[in-house]
Amino acid sequence: MKYIITERQYKLLSEQEEEILTIPYAHFQDWDMLQVFLKRRKNPPYKISGNLELSHFSIESLGNLESVDGNLYLRRTPIKSLGNLKSVGGDLDLDRSSIESIGNLESVGGGLYLEGTSIESLGNLESVGGTLNLRDSSIKSLGNLKSVGGSLYLRRTPIKSLGNLKSVRGHLVLQGSTIKTLGNLESVGGNLFLEGTPISKKYTEEEIRSMVNAGGYVYL
Repeated sequence: MKYIITERQYKLLSEQEEEILTIPYAHFQDWDMLQVFLKRRKNPPYKISGNLELSHFSIESLGNLESVDGNLYLRRTPIKSLGNLKSVGGDLDLDRSSIESIGNLESVGGGLYLEGTSIESLGNLESVGGTLNLRDSSIKSLGNLKSVGGSLYLRRTPIKSLGNLKSVRGHLVLQGSTIKTLGNLESVGGNLFLEGTPISKKYTEEEIRSMVNAGGYVYL
């Protein structure tokens, strides 16, 4: 299949000399055409200004993509790794995808959605600005994660510790998980749900509150 590149699109890329190519995806609205552009430029590191909608696409790689200023949607795709991607300014939606590794990802400004995935670790990710949904996933480690700006959902997961996590500004939902320790957790802004977990059988509500500053109710 041939892709016809417009003069505007060619000029957009050919004038850029910086080390990382900035691409406004709204000028393309076609992932395959964008790949033609990148191939002609010998697949340089690049970033997307604005949103990138790829849900339900047969996408397996993001190439040398390093950042997305807006939202990145990859719901129900066969992608297994985010590769060199370091940051997403808005939401990152990977629900029901085939993702196994988030690669070099360090920060997500909005929500991160990984429900029903086989992801086991969050690797080098340090912060999520909004909701973090890992419900029904295979998560075992939160890696370097230190803060969640919204609610954190870990319902029915095999996770045993929250590791380096220090704060959750919303609710923390751990119902039906295998959690045994709250790790370095210092504060939860909303409710703390621990029903049906090993930790709920080990501590009383008073003991939980002595470990964590919970702004809402503690459910055991």
